[in-house]
Amino acid sequence: MYAAGPLDTVPIPLVFLLTFAFVLLFLELGFRLGRRQAGQAEVERESSVGAMANASLALLAFLLAFTFGFAASRLEARRVVLLAEVNAIGTAYLRTSTLPESQRADAQMLLREYVDVRLMAAASGNIDAGVRRSLEIQTRLWQPAAALAERNPVSIVLGLYLQSLNEMIDLHTTRLTESLRVRIPPILWLVIGAVTALSMGEMGYQTGLGGRRRPRSTPAFALVFASVILLIADLDRPQGGYIGLSQEAMVELRTSMNE
Repeated sequence: MYAAGPLDTVPIPLVFLLTFAFVLLFLELGFRLGRRQAGQAEVERESSVGAMANASLALLAFLLAFTFGFAASRLEARRVVLLAEVNAIGTAYLRTSTLPESQRADAQMLLREYVDVRLMAAASGNIDAGVRRSLEIQTRLWQPAAALAERNPVSIVLGLYLQSLNEMIDLHTTRLTESLRVRIPPILWLVIGAVTALSMGEMGYQTGLGGRRRPRSTPAFALVFASVILLIADLDRPQGGYIGLSQEAMVELRTSMNE
C-alpha cells in the first residue's frame, strides 16, 4: 500500500551528509583532472569550460526547481485531502443522529474508532495496519446503513447519511493515493544525481585549470546544495520527515466527538 521512494530507507540527516560528500567528491575529482590537464601542452581555455559548467548548472537548477515544486505540491495535496476527510467524517458523525436508536450508538462508536485509527497510523507510521482496520470499519458502517436504507427507500435522511459515508470512503482512497502513492519518480532522482555529478565535475575542472583551490566557497556551495536536497527529500517523504503534516484538525474532530 505504501509506495516507498528510493531514499526512504536512508535517514534524513544521512541524506544531507551523503549529498554533501557526493558534491565534494566530484568537485575534487574535477579539480584534480583540471590540474593534470593544465600541465599539458594543449590546454583548454578556462572560459570555454566555464560556459559549459554554467550551462550544466542552469540545467541542474531547473531540475531542482521542478522537483522542489512537485514535492511542495504533494505536501499541499496531502493537507487538502486531510481536511476534506475530516469534514466528511464529521458530517457522517452528525448525520448518525438521524439513525434509529438501535444503530446510532454503534455507528458513532465506529466513527470514533475510525478517527482513532487514522491518528494512530499517522503517529506510529504503521500505515498498513491502519488501512486494514479502516477498511473493516467502513464495511461495518456501510452494511447496516445500506440494509436500513433498503427497508426505507424513500427516507431522505438515510440517503444523506449514506452519501456522507460514501464520501468518507472515497476520501480514504484519495488520501492513500495523494499521501502515499504519488512520489518523486526514481528516474528523476537518478537524473538529478547524474547531472549533479557532471556539473560538480565541470566546476572542479574549471577551478583546476585556473590552478587555485577555493577552500571556503567550495564547502559552502556543497552545504547549500545538500540543504536543498534534504528539503526536497523531506517534502517527498510522507512519514518520518521533519516537515510533518499537522493532524490538529483530526484531533479537534475527535475531541468534538467526545463532547
